[in-house]
Amino acid sequence: MKKIIFLLSITLCIKSFGQVLHNGITLPSQWPPRYEEPTERKEMPVPYLQQKPAIIPINTGRQLFVDDFLLSENYLQKVYHTPNFYAQNPVLKADKPWENTKEGYPYAAPFSDGIWYDEQDNKFKMWYLAGASQANDAKHGLATCYAESLDGKHWTKPSLDIVSGTNYVDINNRDAATVWLDKQEKDLAKRFKFFNVEYKVMNNNEHKSDKAQYQFVLKYSSDGIHWTDKGVAHSGSITDRASVFYNPFTRRWVISMRYSVPAVSNRSRAYLEHPNAEDAVSLAHMKSRQINDKYNVFWFTPDDKEKRHPDYPEVDPGIYNFDAIAYESIILGFYSQWQGPENGVAKKAMMPKRNEVQLGYSRDGFHFARPTHQSFMAVNPTEGAWNYGNMQSVNGVPIIVGDSLYFYSSGRSKNGIWWDAGMSTGLATLRRDGFVSLKADKKEAFATTEKVSFDGEYLFVNAAVKKGKLLVEVLDENGTPIAGFTKKDCVVLQKSDSTKARVQWKNNATLTALKGNPIRFKFYLTNGNLYAFWVSPWETGESRGYTAGGGKGLNPSGIDEPQELVNEKISK
Repeated sequence: MKKIIFLLSITLCIKSFGQVLHNGITLPSQWPPRYEEPTERKEMPVPYLQQKPAIIPINTGRQLFVDDFLLSENYLQKVYHTPNFYAQNPVLKADKPWENTKEGYPYAAPFSDGIWYDEQDNKFKMWYLAGASQANDAKHGLATCYAESLDGKHWTKPSLDIVSGTNYVDINNRDAATVWLDKQEKDLAKRFKFFNVEYKVMNNNEHKSDKAQYQFVLKYSSDGIHWTDKGVAHSGSITDRASVFYNPFTRRWVISMRYSVPAVSNRSRAYLEHPNAEDAVSLAHMKSRQINDKYNVFWFTPDDKEKRHPDYPEVDPGIYNFDAIAYESIILGFYSQWQGPENGVAKKAMMPKRNEVQLGYSRDGFHFARPTHQSFMAVNPTEGAWNYGNMQSVNGVPIIVGDSLYFYSSGRSKNGIWWDAGMSTGLATLRRDGFVSLKADKKEAFATTEKVSFDGEYLFVNAAVKKGKLLVEVLDENGTPIAGFTKKDCVVLQKSDSTKARVQWKNNATLTALKGNPIRFKFYLTNGNLYAFWVSPWETGESRGYTAGGGKGLNPSGIDEPQELVNEKISK
């Protein structure tokens, strides 16, 4: 009898858990999780930071210090970095007559949409919201245009055949959109996926209003220009400012939708996921607060640490939108954080409302940690600035350009034409993996990882130690230095500033002898910054992580692997 009870308890325990992710995180059997809607502003819980896996596999991607998931002890300073805006911003603006609305209001920037690097034809590609003066008959109508670039800084608007002489690729009246370059898609006709939030204004106002009827329409394309006419899937009625991302760790398409939590904010988010993009769109609809929906769940609200508008501090901030993408071993979350004022006030003052782009980080795609609420890409509230207000995140970024990451955002100027127009696109650059670093000054300090395991052989780091040094020691699972891999055995990394530097030991050039064993890395740092580490199967240092929007010379699969490996897979 005791044996039967024991077996039953084991069975129930197994059933209470679900998918095991690449990093050892085990999802609960009920996924996505259901949380009660809060009655006050508070940060999203992140369960895997409280209950970490006993051993963390690090076979997927560069390992980033964006939270405390990887660290068991840390005596290094954690520094959060923000990108530098390109001096020649905006890189794209409304300079064609058809990019204005019929009233003459200029728009030319992604509203989520997408900016990607397509390794198949070596181009940066941008899909963006533009005025629809030559696209449709809607008053204050908006449509979708396309631009391309060889360097990500200088963009051209090709003359296409959708509307002769223009760069329109879709003429349907729209709000936000998501264009996803699906590098894992085997059907080339579906390689580009366009999740368009189309709408019809239900009254005759001069601008879209809350009485607009919004709907997701999913379309496919093989070239990103010619799309399936009427779409392959349509959602139910949704709200404005919805978007989509793909979570490769769970292999699910995720729809991020605006949602109202009356006790907190009407600028909160709801979540829906499905392994099939068409099914995800077909199941999407405005979530009812009275019904426990099978697919649509409450996600998160703005929290108590949100930035406030300096001129309108009485306005409670909200989350205007949320985009996300896999980068290396994590998922980056882009918060378009709204600080006000409300539309009526902004319209009267003839200025854009203030949204700034902030970052969160996830290791499962649902729970996002926000270790800092500083803006990753902030407004410039000076006259004439392209990003005076209303900055919005863009899908597909970051794009990897050598040792840098390219981020794009939209911004709106205080233009004197229309409070919500003057929309253009800006670029900002950051060191590769450069979101967070562990920093030491002249006095040596260290950080030690949790127990990790790997199947690679070559240890690499992203570190800046031009005037300092880095040493790495390998400990066994009990914390004892392993002979041949001690601090004294390590070849000092110094006079170096590299996003991919190899670490070796005097009598051990590789970690082959330790493959599959639970170990800890102990990083000793002096006068420098450590951004990431990883163990690669290849001397060339590819991480097997996700390359987000891609980049020149990278694997067209969207995974950091040697090119010859992809060719081999294709031939098979």
